[in-house]
Order: sequence, then C-alpha cells, then structure tokens
Amino acid sequence: MKYRTFALILLTIVYGFNFIDRQILGILAPFIQEDLDLTNTQLGLLIGLAFAIFYTTVAIPIAWLADRYSRVNILSISLATWSAFTALTGLANNFIQIGLARMGVGIGEAGGSPPSHSIISDMYPKEERASALGVYAMGIPFGIMAAYFVTAALIGASTDDVNWREIFVFVGITGILLA
Repeated sequence: MKYRTFALILLTIVYGFNFIDRQILGILAPFIQEDLDLTNTQLGLLIGLAFAIFYTTVAIPIAWLADRYSRVNILSISLATWSAFTALTGLANNFIQIGLARMGVGIGEAGGSPPSHSIISDMYPKEERASALGVYAMGIPFGIMAAYFVTAALIGASTDDVNWREIFVFVGITGILLA
C-alpha cells in the first residue's frame, strides 16, 4: 500500500474519532441529564454552545499554526487533547465540570481538520485531491456510525443501569492511544 493511501486512511480514522467524541454526548444525553440533574437549557449548552464556540474560534489560529509548523504533530496533539477531554467528560460531577470538559473537546477537535486538509493537499495533486478529500470526508458518517455501535455495545441490552461515564473514558483512552 502506498504511503499516501495509508496516510489518507489514518487521517480518515482520526476524523472519524472527531465525530465519535461529538456524537456520544448526544447519544448519552438522557443518562447524563438524569445523573447530573441538568436542566434542558444546561444540556443544550453542553451539546451546542460549549463545544461550538471553542471549536469555531480556535480552528483559525490552529490553521495558522498548521501553515507554519508540523501538521502531523499538531494533529496528534489535537487528537490527544480532545480524547483526554472526552475521558474527563466521564469524570465530571456537575454542570461546570462537564462544560469545561466539552470546551476542551471543542478546542482539541478544532485542530483536526486544518492540518488534515493541508496534509492531503500536499500528498495529492489537484487532479486527485477531490477524491482524496471525499475519502477523508467519509470519516463523518463512519464516526457517527461507530459512535452508535460502540455506545450500544457498551450499554448492552438493558438501559436500566447505563454507565455513561465508562463510555466517555473508554472512547477517550482509545483516542489517546491512536494519537
């Protein structure tokens, strides 16, 4: 297998992890809300605003860094960061703690796409770039699908006693190992 094909597959897997970390919060929201006694407003802030503000504002400076420094290192550090904060999400005991953890996930995930797009652009000539970016974009549905499968497998057949914390820690540690 050519190096660039291997690199593209690896980038796609990392992008998939980006979406696994995003999706599990929504999948496990009812269990988290009940356990932490969150209001609907607090839950909405966690799923949307806490993540999105940091993700969108930090992506631009990270893209600037990716133009000047090692994109592979930036991507690896970003994956380790968002995965560590995903694991910390599972350790949260209140709204503030889980909110800070989700902000950390947003900051980490902001460093996923800019370096990946740049790496792909360097490895593939313009005649092949759209196809390579199309493969990379498959990380989105693969990540969403994996989030549901992993969560279902870890929850098991009964939803009577769901350990949502364990799922966040498992996914977070798996991402750190990938980094």
